[in-house]
Amino acid sequence: MSSLDWMTAIGGLLLFMALTSALVKRLPISTSIIYLMVGVAVGPVGFGLLGLDIVSQREWLELVTEIAVIVSLFVGGLKLRVPLHHPSWTSAFRLAGPVMLLSIAAAAVASHLLLGLPVFAAMLLGAILAPTDPVLASAVAVNDASDEDRVRFALSGEAGLNDGAAFPFVVFALEGMRAGGELGGWVGPWFLSRVLWAVPAGLVIGYFMGHWIGRLAIRVRSKQRDTGAPSDFLALALIALTYVVAERLHAWGFLAVFAAGVGLRRAELRIVEETPHPEVQGRVKRWFARGHPVEKAHPPAETLVSANVSEESMKQPAVAAGVMISEMLSFGDTAERLLEVMLVVVVGITLVQSWSWDAAILSLVLFFVIRPSSALLMLTGTRTTLGQRGLMGWFGIRGIGSLYYLAYALNHGVSPSSADALVASVVTAVACSIVVHGVTVTPVLDLYEKSLRRRGGRNDRGEKSTGNEAPDAASPAANPAVG
Repeated sequence: MSSLDWMTAIGGLLLFMALTSALVKRLPISTSIIYLMVGVAVGPVGFGLLGLDIVSQREWLELVTEIAVIVSLFVGGLKLRVPLHHPSWTSAFRLAGPVMLLSIAAAAVASHLLLGLPVFAAMLLGAILAPTDPVLASAVAVNDASDEDRVRFALSGEAGLNDGAAFPFVVFALEGMRAGGELGGWVGPWFLSRVLWAVPAGLVIGYFMGHWIGRLAIRVRSKQRDTGAPSDFLALALIALTYVVAERLHAWGFLAVFAAGVGLRRAELRIVEETPHPEVQGRVKRWFARGHPVEKAHPPAETLVSANVSEESMKQPAVAAGVMISEMLSFGDTAERLLEVMLVVVVGITLVQSWSWDAAILSLVLFFVIRPSSALLMLTGTRTTLGQRGLMGWFGIRGIGSLYYLAYALNHGVSPSSADALVASVVTAVACSIVVHGVTVTPVLDLYEKSLRRRGGRNDRGEKSTGNEAPDAASPAANPAVG
């Protein structure tokens, strides 16, 4: 398989998607299903144009999937504008914490029983399949920084947090396999370094790097009135530096990159609070919901900038922030889509030769039993309705993140006897998720948003919902029964 073959396939697919965009949007399936079908068609069992062996190409696959995940994590964090103390974060933390841990344990037991994997190999597979994917979950993630729907927000926050939170358990399983399946003196150091230090350190490092670099960049651009500064370079620099600093300090780079996106968004929010956009000044006022004062937030800065910004307007920090964030989001979304196309096509190419019916059964157990029941149990007591908890449980999409963990495991000590079983299980599970979740995402979310509009949903600021936003039916103002 040459680079020209890959360029031909990807170029042809991109051309097709660009010319049929309007038609594709009307289809009741996700675009990932189309990419998967193209991969099968050009693969060995289709036209035989492309072929790929994941085990032999594991180093290349680890690099590409790692890039895809960190770009998606940064962009996902940049879209989350809700303050960290907001109740919406509670569901995200529970999904990325207790729900994921329970899913890992249950998936490991199911893998041992259904696939006959040894204990640590089953635990490794459980850790690979448990996290919700930040790339393919974009269909159920927040649409933009003004989207405060609790289901979308929780799934977005989970996708950003649990890729890094699952990593310690991937390492734990690999250490156990290297130790011959025996627990020993390595458990203590693993827990201290990979959990107690690496998880919080990654979050803190990323958040403060994103926050302070963001404030610095906004102030510099505003002072210099720089309308042509390359925001894509700044995004890449922040992603790279945050990831490297975290890894050098033995923290989790994935968590750091996601936290950098959140920190950068907080920098934008602080800037516009200190120096509001000229069109907003005088309109930021206090509202009252259930007797408590609630500050009406400044709109996201990127929604207030035009395509052509003058040097004079750039002296306003809110305008400089809006230009920077807008360009970063545009660049990130484009890079994310390109990497998604390539990697889902890879899954399609390898699907038929890697398909496993036992793994397909395991996938269905994970999608229909383990994930939903874990979410319903662990989200009890949060400010969400039963229907919202059901949606969060259903949309635990598996994808590029699982491919990265698979490639990482293949490069870090998985025995040849376990490698083929892991590849078959992960490729099958990802393909099943693309199809099952891709078919249901549009109709299910349409029904959900229609139900919110019928109930006259309100968001967390107590404002009446419009038909153009995703209102939050779980807010106290909308649902006195919750909260």
